[in-house]
Amino acid sequence: MPVAYEQKDTILHVENLTVAYGEKVVLKDVNLIERDVVRPEKKQGQIIAFVGRSGRGKSTLFKALTGLAKPTSGRVLIPDYSQPPTDGRQPAKLVEEGDVGFVNQKYTLFRHKTVYQALHFALRKSNLSSQEKDEKIMHYLADWGLEKNKDQFPNELSGGQRQRTAILEQLLSSGYYMVLDEPFSGLDVGNIDNVKKAFQLINESHELNTIMFSTHDIELAVELADSLYVIGYPPAEVNAATHAGTIIKHFDLKQMGLAWHDGFDNDHLACVHDIKKLMLQS
Repeated sequence: MPVAYEQKDTILHVENLTVAYGEKVVLKDVNLIERDVVRPEKKQGQIIAFVGRSGRGKSTLFKALTGLAKPTSGRVLIPDYSQPPTDGRQPAKLVEEGDVGFVNQKYTLFRHKTVYQALHFALRKSNLSSQEKDEKIMHYLADWGLEKNKDQFPNELSGGQRQRTAILEQLLSSGYYMVLDEPFSGLDVGNIDNVKKAFQLINESHELNTIMFSTHDIELAVELADSLYVIGYPPAEVNAATHAGTIIKHFDLKQMGLAWHDGFDNDHLACVHDIKKLMLQS
């Protein structure tokens, strides 16, 4: 059964995005628009999944979304919250490195900083006082189950603890946007559950918080996301000598009545089947 929601201001606009490395075009003509989703009496952000076969350009798309790769043409726009609204609308800006948090599969951390020190460093550009920074860090550590680990170094942490620390670093330094590249890869059932809980914590901490993630686990993508994009080669290019990835199809899981459910029913499974079939053809 569909859940009531409204869509408001645009929070992400990718327009005619093409990325090439030399003569090799990796992504071509990627277009998408995501809006702030508001549910009655519910504070939550957005969760956007990207799926596709290996080599179709998902990692390159993420680099463009985080400002780490410069588009050959086209642009990636996010709201500019440093500017006041004009006529009730938030001005947009081209995404730059640092605007969007990025957590890779290695959960890269400072080797010589404790968890607390790393999070304090993440707030270096903040205008908060020292006391306010400390209070904010301790609040997050408590919420994320890392209070007992605050004085530990990365080599003393478990994989799940390193991942949560890496996510918190990016959350504190980059604001509302977070990209996670294959966050479920190689994890056991317990750690998958921990990542799902981390998604929930990010999601519920601010209505503008936006998670973008890739995964090869289509069931998890359909379970967690409210919007899903399939990245692949257009049918006419699958067997071509040169090809570039693009968005093959958008599944609006909100509109389909599949978002924000505790269970996973036959409608979710049918969607998974459609996505897998589409991926095999692209």
